[in-house]
Amino acid sequence: MSHQTVIVLDFGGQYNQLIARRVRECGVYCEVKPSATPLPELKAIKPIGIIFTGGPGSVYLEAAPRVDPDIFTWGVPILGICYGCQLMAHTLGGQVTAAQEDSAREYGRTDTWYDTSCALFRGLPEEGVSWMSHGDYMARVPPGFTVAARSARCPNAAIADETRGFYGVQFHPEVDHTEHGLAMLRSFLYEVCKARGDWTMGDYKSDAVRALREKIGNGRVLLALSGGVDSSVAAALLAEAVGNQLTCVFVDHGLMRLNEGDEVEAAFAQWDLNFVRVDAETRFLLKLAGVDEPERKRKLIGAEFIRIFEEEAKKTGKVDFLAQGTIYPDVIESGAGNAAVIKSHHNVGGLPDHVEFREIIEPLRLLFKDEVRQLGRELGLPEYLVSRQPFPGPGLAIRIIGDVTKEKADQLRLADFIFREEIARAGLEGAMDQYFAVLTNLRSVGVQGDGRTYDYAVALRSVTTSDFMTAAWTRIPWDVLDRVSVRIVNEVPHINRVLYDITSKPPATVEFE
Repeated sequence: MSHQTVIVLDFGGQYNQLIARRVRECGVYCEVKPSATPLPELKAIKPIGIIFTGGPGSVYLEAAPRVDPDIFTWGVPILGICYGCQLMAHTLGGQVTAAQEDSAREYGRTDTWYDTSCALFRGLPEEGVSWMSHGDYMARVPPGFTVAARSARCPNAAIADETRGFYGVQFHPEVDHTEHGLAMLRSFLYEVCKARGDWTMGDYKSDAVRALREKIGNGRVLLALSGGVDSSVAAALLAEAVGNQLTCVFVDHGLMRLNEGDEVEAAFAQWDLNFVRVDAETRFLLKLAGVDEPERKRKLIGAEFIRIFEEEAKKTGKVDFLAQGTIYPDVIESGAGNAAVIKSHHNVGGLPDHVEFREIIEPLRLLFKDEVRQLGRELGLPEYLVSRQPFPGPGLAIRIIGDVTKEKADQLRLADFIFREEIARAGLEGAMDQYFAVLTNLRSVGVQGDGRTYDYAVALRSVTTSDFMTAAWTRIPWDVLDRVSVRIVNEVPHINRVLYDITSKPPATVEFE
């Protein structure tokens, strides 16, 4: 696959993935590389531009991450963001120091004034709000640079050497809080780097199908299909490429949402592949009997998944490739070089020693979640599967507080379905990013049918978020919540109370367990 490429050099910033996503939203392919990546390796990629991310370090400290100074004589345009801006200034002869007064530090929304003759800000308003997050201060700009933006506390909010194509911003254009931030990034890509905008999911699909056919040849592929977005799109892409050379093993643990197993199976009926659905509800419920600690639930479910998958793999005969739905955030978060390890992912890093496959295939390894969804649409997957909300691997087991039984799973399945159905009827699906029901282990007194009850409470949870790092609880209209509550207590056995969680993340998490 040949696309123009922008390199995002990661200095440990919390928004490194977001920068890359924004670049791709602009139709330009990019890759995130650790800041310590050797210059010859970067040159081999032949990028049209480089972006330095933010980071927690201070450029004037000895242990701070650096770049090879020759990167500035390479002739490739560079945009430095926050730490990246300060690193550029420090390396090229400017001065960066710790802010001596609180008045020199900036955090959060900040009124900013822009020089609209600068390529980054051309065509934009001269004044806007930017998102600042820096405690160091650029006391002197490097030779050859001019000041391109300022704020009340920061006279050097952006700098530019347009002759060499070097730009630095103290704020974060990649976050939604910065007005016109995406337009600034687009200007860097198209006005400075001269991007063509040749990154589309339609092209990716065609290139990926061709590459998979060449790689797999006549080989056979095995994929563990969870029914989630990533594994489903990986399955559809592989099916498009090699058809019945693919075997998908769908382990139905009995802890999915209402009708979800049938929907997953129906979605893949259009492809000529081997679809194996394993009804394992009884096995999982037996494993979970009496277990109420959430981490123990997760481990038991994960181990049983592997056990069943290995059993089914043996039945398929010789398999050449194991396919996984690894996506780009999995790779980035698992860390490399100086990049921070956010969390380790089981599907990153190669084959386990005991697995008898020639190689792992990860056809989505270069894609972000929103790109995976778009690829699914290009492949013809139904929207209910492509736009599926995040759903934990252990399924309803960690949305049932306390021990797990079939009766509780059935109760929660129906309550969750009612919640989602009423949200859809109200046309609110696009107004929230994740919403679901939780069966609590709280029992309380109620009155139903003129009789006293002592039954369970269901909690409803809904959040809006752009990245799931933080999330705000959703202001669902009262009349919608009223309809949901009335239906649940009338239609779901042994539920007599409905609660609505109005806690944001932080301090809470999105899931209860």
